[in-house]
Amino acid sequence: MTFLIGFLTGLFGGLLGVGGGIIMIPLMVGILKLNQHKAHGTSLVALVFTGIAGAIAYGTNGTVDVPAAVLMAATAIITARAGAHFAHSLPEWKLKRSFGGFLILVSLLLLLKPCLPAVHGLESGWQKAVVLLLTGIFTGFLSGMMGVGGGVIMIPAMVLLTGFEQHLAQGTSLLTMVPAGAVGAYTHWKLGNVRTALLSGLVPGILIGTYLGGTAAHLLSEGTLRVVFAGVLIWTGGKYLRTKRH
Repeated sequence: MTFLIGFLTGLFGGLLGVGGGIIMIPLMVGILKLNQHKAHGTSLVALVFTGIAGAIAYGTNGTVDVPAAVLMAATAIITARAGAHFAHSLPEWKLKRSFGGFLILVSLLLLLKPCLPAVHGLESGWQKAVVLLLTGIFTGFLSGMMGVGGGVIMIPAMVLLTGFEQHLAQGTSLLTMVPAGAVGAYTHWKLGNVRTALLSGLVPGILIGTYLGGTAAHLLSEGTLRVVFAGVLIWTGGKYLRTKRH
């Protein structure tokens, strides 16, 4: 079962250029019966491998901007640790509600993405660098707190604010997840929020699924997948938002 969860996570992550934690965490909580904190920590460890496999798949198609990834990762690795500690400090019911709200936000971003025109007003390199550094700050904290790769923040920022082409933004996002996710994952591991026994099944599934998803992303239209995916997130997010206070 852990292999299948990893495969589905990697497949969606590779197709959409996101880490896949928004798929993995609900599955680990619902099927594997992990508590929310351990699901976030274990997800973040596994998502480092999503970033590696996805970046390779996109890189072979020439759709990874390494300097942009370095800029975002430079600030993300600083705030990822803070995000992990913040998640650890929350009671489980609050973390579940926060995750539910996050899923709803992600679904809206996915649905609205085709309607949002890219902004090409940033002519100078330093302006783009500032945008990427600021994006990394938010991405790192969100990644550490929610146990996700942060692609839902990075991709819209790159497409809408710096004029990145969609596939290039997705590939760059996956590469950024590797160092940023590693810092957050290490922090969660030190806090006792990682179920290492599950990684032997999750990681192989993620590597295979992410490579297939990343390769297929250059061949398939993402429209239908995005709508279906958003629908699943809205349903799951609503369920998490209804978590009772303990």
